[in-house]
Amino acid sequence: MEPVLDPTWQSPYAPSAEEREENRTAVRVDFWRRRRLGLLGAGFVAFVAVIVLGAVVSIAVAVLALVVALIVGGALYGFLEMRCRSLENASLDLAERLRASFTPAGTAKDVQRLATVVDRLGATFGLNDVRPLVVSDEGFNAALVANGDGFDLLVTSALMHEFELIELEGVIAHLMARQRLGALERQAAASVAGLDVTASQNLAGKGLAYRADEVAAAAIRYPNGLAQALARCAHHHVSNESYFSSSAYPLTRWIWFDQFADRPTNVTKDIDDASVRSRALVEW
Repeated sequence: MEPVLDPTWQSPYAPSAEEREENRTAVRVDFWRRRRLGLLGAGFVAFVAVIVLGAVVSIAVAVLALVVALIVGGALYGFLEMRCRSLENASLDLAERLRASFTPAGTAKDVQRLATVVDRLGATFGLNDVRPLVVSDEGFNAALVANGDGFDLLVTSALMHEFELIELEGVIAHLMARQRLGALERQAAASVAGLDVTASQNLAGKGLAYRADEVAAAAIRYPNGLAQALARCAHHHVSNESYFSSSAYPLTRWIWFDQFADRPTNVTKDIDDASVRSRALVEW
């Protein structure tokens, strides 16, 4: 029998439609899941109150109480829906906040080098309207955030000066892979939702940085550059003057290439830790 290609086969390293949809709806699902018990409890209390008023006072009072409860419930739902949508669009405000947090840096050569890499990888990942920005900081990090008209790509000056070309390409490919996975919005929301570390990491997508490494390495067909970039991040200690040592960084950590830049390598063995991701790519 002659071999036949399976038309339904898809590479495990390519984001599936189901995976993208899960990431796309993650903010909404998480938001309403957190409020489900409270809303059910309030609804039960209102129902019991209407029944008691009907039995003790009169049917007319019970009907009036039901109408009031429906109006209040509708207003509460409307408020919560507005809050949910603001989280879904959190990346717009976050992009503006990040631009204000850094000073532009880099020589004309740095800017041109970064723009060239962005153009080349943008074609690979089907991504355009990316505005590359070199920002002054001694830490090794980068982030991609939707800004309404496209995307802001922030790359620290230390990364631009210290990383080799293949390492820089690996970093940018990883960030573009996050967009291909549909993960940018949920990671931005996790950065502004005001949740504790565990809850915000779950909203951002635990393991998503690791997964984006796979997608990026498969797309550029060279995992070593990305692995070397992660190894550099894992062994780099930022100074106290760096943004990644400040109190602002933990509030935005999930959008950054190195999500644990403020922690020594031996503190965490999280799957999204830079050292773990680097070793995985070396063994890939």
